[in-house]
Amino acid sequence: MRLLIACDSFKGSATSKQVGEALKDGILRAMPHAEVLVIPVADGGEGTVQALVDATDGKFVTVDVTNPIGERVKASFGILGDGETAVIEMAAASGLTLIPPERRNPWITTTYGTGELIKAALEHGCRRIIIGIGGSATNDAGAGMAQALGIGLLDEDGNQIGFGGGELSRLCRIDMSGLDTRAMEAEFIVACDVDNPLTGEKGAAYVYAPQKGATPDMVPKLDANLRHFAKVVREQLGVDVEHVPGAGAAGGLGAGLMAFLGAKLRPGTEIVFELVRLEERMRDADLVITGEGQIDSQTAFGKTPVGVAKLAKRYGKPVIAVAGAIGDGAEVVHAHGIDAVFSIVNRPMTLEEAMGDVVHLLTSFGEQLGRLILALGITTKGMV
Repeated sequence: MRLLIACDSFKGSATSKQVGEALKDGILRAMPHAEVLVIPVADGGEGTVQALVDATDGKFVTVDVTNPIGERVKASFGILGDGETAVIEMAAASGLTLIPPERRNPWITTTYGTGELIKAALEHGCRRIIIGIGGSATNDAGAGMAQALGIGLLDEDGNQIGFGGGELSRLCRIDMSGLDTRAMEAEFIVACDVDNPLTGEKGAAYVYAPQKGATPDMVPKLDANLRHFAKVVREQLGVDVEHVPGAGAAGGLGAGLMAFLGAKLRPGTEIVFELVRLEERMRDADLVITGEGQIDSQTAFGKTPVGVAKLAKRYGKPVIAVAGAIGDGAEVVHAHGIDAVFSIVNRPMTLEEAMGDVVHLLTSFGEQLGRLILALGITTKGMV
């Protein structure tokens, strides 16, 4: 029997590869002759770089960058096994978790460090750069990122505007002449699973800025600044990013990447699955196993398990999902291709205990799943 395991990470406790390998170990205890293929996957958010590096035998590169409030920190990005594709999580340099709650302020936070990660990837010879843009601390429409790559964002006196969404109102002229020439030769792909436009009630400022420290008075000002930014981009670069679905992701970084680097926005799962050749490898599987740390009603909205299940159903494969916890509304995933959902927790325990013992719990579940398959006599056609 051929089993394919394609799980996301269990956030804070195990990478996608560790999850898959633990399940595989357990299954092989019960079914030593089974063929079990582990493919690390993710949805473009946290854990995507790790999953893709693991899946392609790539490597990590660590560099010094500027964090959202201008301090120097270390951040890593991945270079995939082909040696030409870089994968960056903007949160590694410009993420909300990099600054304490009392210092979060989208009026001043910058994506400059994300630009430094892109520059480092270019310096390592990468000409295809995939950027995950979740978890940002910023609302600067990628202005800092652009400045790090040599683009001039100039005020009426010809000086660079400062950092943060509060400075966008001062933008008068965009000077593209200093853009790193290597960036002009590269392909940029953005992993984006939200459809927020740049401005308006569903835009970057109104929806996300309050989570990043914006006060109620600050939000409409940030939105007005994003409108001004979009107007200057439209007039000077000939690119209309204001109402593009996804442009408002990561405080407008989606818009900035499109405007300055010609980036294409795509669903995160679609990008990851393509890179790891998941569809090709799925065709010969008899059973597909997927999962993530918690499965609930939100899993149906672009999360890894449902993405895996939809792909599996193209080929009529049965799909089992595993999770550390099963939350409210998890039953909705059955309408999206997941045939059964199981928690790996096998006794009363705290969250901390479950996270600390996750590998053992996954292995134990894998063994019981293998025994269940044998007991039911499931054949290679998936019939009982």
